[in-house]
Amino acid sequence: MRAIATIRDVAQAAGVSPSTVSNLLNAREHLMQPETRRRVLEAMESLSYRPNRVARQLRGAPNPTLGLIVPSVANPFWGSWAAHLEAAFHAHGRQIYLCNTERDPERERAYVEQLWADGIEHIVLSTSLPSLDHLRPAMDAGVQIIAFDREHQETDPPELLNVSIDNEAGAWMATQHLIEQGHRRIAFVSGAMRTISRQRRFAGYVRALAENGIPLDEALVPSSSDLGDADSGPLARAAVHAVLTLDDPPTAVVAVNDMVALSASATLRDAGRDVAEFAVVGFDDTPIGSLISPALTTVRQPLREMAEAVVRLTVDGAGVGEPRSSLVFPPTLVVRASTERRIA
Repeated sequence: MRAIATIRDVAQAAGVSPSTVSNLLNAREHLMQPETRRRVLEAMESLSYRPNRVARQLRGAPNPTLGLIVPSVANPFWGSWAAHLEAAFHAHGRQIYLCNTERDPERERAYVEQLWADGIEHIVLSTSLPSLDHLRPAMDAGVQIIAFDREHQETDPPELLNVSIDNEAGAWMATQHLIEQGHRRIAFVSGAMRTISRQRRFAGYVRALAENGIPLDEALVPSSSDLGDADSGPLARAAVHAVLTLDDPPTAVVAVNDMVALSASATLRDAGRDVAEFAVVGFDDTPIGSLISPALTTVRQPLREMAEAVVRLTVDGAGVGEPRSSLVFPPTLVVRASTERRIA
């Protein structure tokens, strides 16, 4: 029995993207050349492609589903974000289509194209890419993109909406807290800093050091070739082990997220260090941070308020016609036992 052809099958046969096939199916033929239209129609005929009848009936109204693209469900923060966003949209009778990229740029591009091809008009994207050029075709076709956890950049498309905390301020607060506790040798453990949010957090760490007359020691910022979510444990352990073996090791760590912070604490235990005498600060305030011992000091993101902001931008239409709209929320430092000890 011959398998039922999909939009992707048609796109591959015609040598076009799935979004181009979607344009033809949704009467957006003005966006393509006549030759492209001919190839798509021929591919549809040769494959006996038949669009979903129910979907065709519904095309008179926008698809009420929100596309949510996250970088890695291995990080509990993204699960918390998805839960808050789903609850906010469920209250409005809407659903969420969750896509997990594992920080793979090609998978991210494919998800954007597929959501667009499915007629989804709003996508919340937490990208791993510094450039957003791959979003341009979808945005030109009227898809509203909201970049989450990514502050506005001058090179961003003018229609892009941003929802984020002030990442630099959050890392500054974490570093400043450690300095006020007497620490001068403070490591910053992140992994590769290719995302805007990680770059801003590093900037906050550097600014706090500079404002307190503490020179940046690059040995306290171990490098990594991977972003690391599924592999963040081994990466963080290796990074913390590297700084602990320095001739002048740190007395505290600012971690780029809670997963890295928890791995740092585990590495300290494995090395026979008293965790209570070595300060660790995380970022994101994931639930597990309050359950370990010592409980983790961390930077909290107001996820419920941020989810409600996305609802206003999409369901309520508050973001329509707002070029370069950027909502930046203030972070909160949650002080717990992992940094309670002052040093001389």
